[in-house]
Amino acid sequence: MSDADESKDRVAEFTAFRQRMNERILSEDNQVVRRFFALDTQTYKPGALDVKTKELLGLVASMVLRCDDCISYHVAQCKEAGVTREEFFETFSVGLVVGGSIVIPHLRRAVDFLDRLEGGEADGAACADHA
Repeated sequence: MSDADESKDRVAEFTAFRQRMNERILSEDNQVVRRFFALDTQTYKPGALDVKTKELLGLVASMVLRCDDCISYHVAQCKEAGVTREEFFETFSVGLVVGGSIVIPHLRRAVDFLDRLEGGEADGAACADHA
């Protein structure tokens, strides 16, 4: 398997797993979970802050909390919102400064995921819909 195929597979696997599990979780009759997912979705809608800014904030928080799934999700959403590579790296620098050196492995995975998205190997929009 080529690197391009591997890259495409990683993004596709992430997106498919996330979508499948969100559907599975939301199929349960649990109002707390449903309301939390709805709150998350509402939080990232445009308001006083635009979607791009909110996604960048989500990316920094995810880096500091060291959640690779969240980082990948926000990288895809940021890309969809029009974040440039320069803006990504400024955002990564904020996450690194706030989170410290323990963020470096997550930064590596974030850049790898961004490279895969920028390579046109997969569509980050498929990750859409928060939670």
